[in-house]
Amino acid sequence: MSPTPRRSQPAIDVTLIERLDTLAGAAIARLPDVAYPLINKLTSARLLAPARLPSDVVTIGSEVLYHDDQGARDRRVTLSWPEDADISRRSVSILTPVGVALLGLSAGDRFQWQTRAGERRSLTVLQVGSEPRPVAAPAAPRPELS
Repeated sequence: MSPTPRRSQPAIDVTLIERLDTLAGAAIARLPDVAYPLINKLTSARLLAPARLPSDVVTIGSEVLYHDDQGARDRRVTLSWPEDADISRRSVSILTPVGVALLGLSAGDRFQWQTRAGERRSLTVLQVGSEPRPVAAPAAPRPELS
């Protein structure tokens, strides 16, 4: 008998809910295969303040290493807003089936999802970390007026 997949209740940063809900609503007509699963995830997730969101939970900007069970390979991606997604940089949009599947999961969670071609896939989250953010340069000192 194979072990039961671990799947915790997804946790989502409460400050992202409004934008995620708006994206899902806008996508219903043209991307129902993504919009409805996203809406379901938003309604079933634990909503947490950013300071209470565990560091190993996948959120926008998280770098995720996951194992594609069907492809038998590991993949590393960053979950992104649609306008920031670029597959050539391994940046996956939240408005993709795998993006919705990853949102809110933690390291160790397993999840089944369906590709746009209708293929059932499963993945296991191996590691979650945040993509390094550029540090803002300090402002140049202003010359004093005399």
